[in-house]
Amino acid sequence: MTVQEVDPAQFGLPSSKLAVAADTLVAEVSAPLVYNHCVRAYLYARELAAAQGLRADEDYDDELLYLSCLLHDLGATDYANGDQRFEVDGADAAAQFLRNEGVDEKRVQTVWNAVALHTSDGIAHRFGTVEALMQMGTGADIAGLRRELLPDGFADRVHAVWPRDDLGYVFGRMLAEQVRDNPAKGSWFSFPGQLCQLYFPAHAPTTWFDAVEDAGWNDRPVGIGSRRAAAARPAELASLFAQYFNAGDLEALMSLYEPAALLFPTPGSAQSGTQAIQDSLGAMIDSGAKIELQTRRVHVVGDLALISNDATVTGAAPSGDPVISTSTEIARRGSDGSWRYVIDDPYFSQ
Repeated sequence: MTVQEVDPAQFGLPSSKLAVAADTLVAEVSAPLVYNHCVRAYLYARELAAAQGLRADEDYDDELLYLSCLLHDLGATDYANGDQRFEVDGADAAAQFLRNEGVDEKRVQTVWNAVALHTSDGIAHRFGTVEALMQMGTGADIAGLRRELLPDGFADRVHAVWPRDDLGYVFGRMLAEQVRDNPAKGSWFSFPGQLCQLYFPAHAPTTWFDAVEDAGWNDRPVGIGSRRAAAARPAELASLFAQYFNAGDLEALMSLYEPAALLFPTPGSAQSGTQAIQDSLGAMIDSGAKIELQTRRVHVVGDLALISNDATVTGAAPSGDPVISTSTEIARRGSDGSWRYVIDDPYFSQ
C-alpha cells in the first residue's frame, strides 16, 4: 500500500507536494518489499527520534528525514543501478530527483549524505541529525537495532500496512545479484561485496587476512601478546613445528596448537588440551628426538585447512631406526590471522 492510500490520521505521514512526488517515484520504480522497507524506515526513525527526546521540525527537518528514508534504496532498483555501490548510486539518483524538483542544494546534500552513508556504522551521525536518524530507521527495520525503543505494538501496526515479505533475506539477495552481475558495484570488503560472497559463494568469503596474505608484501602474523613467528599459511606449520621441536622450544611449539586441539603422539592414542599435548611433546623432546617434515599436500577452504606431511623422526626408537610416517593435520586460522593445529595425527594413514 502506498503512502497516499493510507489514512493520514493513522500514521501522520508527510503530504507536501515534494513528499508526494518522492512517494510516487519510489512506488513506481521499486519492488513492493523495497518500497515498504523505505516507508517503515521513516516511521521507525521518527519514533526513535521521539524516544531520544528529539522533536520533528524543531530538532530535525522532518521532511528531509522522510525524503532520505523514502529515497534511500533507489540504488537497489533498475532506475538507479549504475557502476557504483548501490548506496552511492542511490544517493546520486536521490540528489538528481530533488534538484529536478527545485530543492535547495544544502537540503539536497543532506539527503545525499544520509543515503550514501546509511550502511556505514559509526559515520553517519557525524554529518547531522537527519543522517543519524535515517540510519537508525533503516537499521531498526533490517537488523532490529533499537527496536526495544519503539512504542509497544507500533511495529505490528506498521507491518499490517507495509508487510515485511522476508525483507532481510530477499533484499540481501537483490543486492548480491547486482554485484554478481557487475563486480564494480561491490569490492570484497564492502557491504554489497560481502553480501555477494554470502549468497553466491564461488569460494569461501574473502577476509582481511586473505587480503593481507595476497598483498605480496610478506607481512607476518604475530600472535596476540607475542612477537614469536606464527604460520601465515597452513603450509608453514610444518617448518615452524620442526624448527621449534628441534630447538627444544616447547613454549613456541605449543603456540602452534589451539587450546582444545587433539594430538596423537602414538598410533591410536589421543591427547586433548594444552597440558596433555605439552606433556606429550615435552616427553618427545626430552628423549632427544628430532623431526623432519615435508609437506605433501594442503587443501584450504575459508579458515580451515587439511594438511598432509611426510614425517621422519630420529632418535626416538630404541632400535635407533628412524620412524617414518605420513601425517594428517587439520588447522584453523585464528583471530590474529595465524594458523594453528586443531587435529594432529602423524599416524592417520597407517
